[in-house]
Amino acid sequence: MNKKVILKLVFLDLGPQWDKIKDFTFLSLRVIVALSMLSAHGYGKLIHFSDKAPHFPDPLGLGSFLSLFLVTGAEFFGSILLAVGLLTRWSALSLCFTMCVAAFIADWGEPFAEKELAILYALLFGLFLVFGGGKYSMDHIIRKKF
Repeated sequence: MNKKVILKLVFLDLGPQWDKIKDFTFLSLRVIVALSMLSAHGYGKLIHFSDKAPHFPDPLGLGSFLSLFLVTGAEFFGSILLAVGLLTRWSALSLCFTMCVAAFIADWGEPFAEKELAILYALLFGLFLVFGGGKYSMDHIIRKKF
């Protein structure tokens, strides 16, 4: 076997296909994370909003209703925007902030296992905050057009 072939195999050098694979992987990650947040957290808060509002945690001192309103907005509507890649950085910022408040303020005294999911979500949303929506996003299409 040729040295170049061995090096390509060892370092998984996929050549020119790498950009397409990377862009599709980024799209998949964005959509899966956003839809996961939407279905597991945002949707439930939205449909049970009036039941949850009186006793929702208020870690920032904004009031239970406003706290739930902001969290639901981020987790439901922000997730939809993130999934389609529209206003990606703004939606990722709201989601990252929400998860940081959940992990490091609301659940501060809890064991790590209780905050682990919020921390992982925050890290993933931070990734989209830094890198944007990627090539396959509405942001990219709009930027390209104008």
